Amino acid sequence: MTVSPKSTIPMKFSLSELAGSLGDFGTIIPLIIAVALVSDVNARYVLLFFGIWFILTGIYYRLPIPLEPMKAIAVIVIAGGIGRGEIAASGLILGVIFLVLGYGRVFEVIDRWVPQSVVRGIQLGLALLLFKASAGFVIKDPFFFIIGIGIVIVFFILFRYRRVPDLSSLCVIGVGLIGGLLLNGIPPVSFIPVPQLVIPLPTDFSSAISTLVLPQVVLTIANAILATSLLTKDLFLTDIPPKKFSLTIGLMNLTSVPFGGFPMCHGAGGLAGQYRYGARTGGANVYAGLIFIFLALFFSSPQVLSIIAVGVLGSLLVFVGIEMARHSLRTDSLAVTCIIGILALISSMTIAFILGMACVYLVRWVNKGRDLKTG
Repeated sequence: MTVSPKSTIPMKFSLSELAGSLGDFGTIIPLIIAVALVSDVNARYVLLFFGIWFILTGIYYRLPIPLEPMKAIAVIVIAGGIGRGEIAASGLILGVIFLVLGYGRVFEVIDRWVPQSVVRGIQLGLALLLFKASAGFVIKDPFFFIIGIGIVIVFFILFRYRRVPDLSSLCVIGVGLIGGLLLNGIPPVSFIPVPQLVIPLPTDFSSAISTLVLPQVVLTIANAILATSLLTKDLFLTDIPPKKFSLTIGLMNLTSVPFGGFPMCHGAGGLAGQYRYGARTGGANVYAGLIFIFLALFFSSPQVLSIIAVGVLGSLLVFVGIEMARHSLRTDSLAVTCIIGILALISSMTIAFILGMACVYLVRWVNKGRDLKTG
């Protein structure tokens, strides 16, 4: 049975939903920290708008549909120290693009012409990238990484054989928080100032298109929209059309980026993470939103995010990657999916998507020609 995002799915606020709400923190928090440290972006405003939109998407979809920083933009900003003018310009451009796409029939065409094996390959590539990211956490903080892995395994065994609720993410984040406070102390407390309007210059728009927007568009369509829609169907038997995700991505960027927010989207990895640690309804999103808003309102930036020992975030990513990889193998062409996954790991999601599409249609063209000859 399939339902729409406007159906009356009950919102739950159990401990399992709270645990699931933390399932994507291992992706979100490191990216926000890194962006805030190398640019003039204020992490408090980023957290504030993440919190607001987490709550709104939870209420609208009634499912734990996640939000994440736009990864291509985040990586480019981290590598090049790009300022908030270009970041704001990219968010506005992408907001308009995806708002327009959400109102048309473009995604019906895209969904028809993009094979399932390609979307699954993007999911597999994301899983491999999560494993790669977790390896970085092992190097930085092996002690808390091992503790986090142990906690998740213990809860998995308890859940499987004793039906104890899987609250591993709560315990892992709790241990990381205690460890971070012992190592770094309590961060300074101060109330957040009123957000100021960020008005990009004309040169910011021209620079943003080539530097930030183009790399991000393909990744957003493939992972944040198509792969998230497919995974929602896998996990919840719920058919949310890709254009719905496009609409919310457009709205959230147009309303938050001009006031200091960071470009954000949905993500199949975040959905897998929240589901893996217990999220089943939009209540998990409400929990995550309240946590981010609390951190944004009362704690200085970006020190507040550094109080969690990074090793535990890496341990969460390992099991999110396993969940994502498991679903990615439900494909109509394992060879194509694996090729795209490996290409995403060694090059980029954009290159993997383009070469994967070319590979699929080349094989179809060759097979069609062979069939004509034999026919």
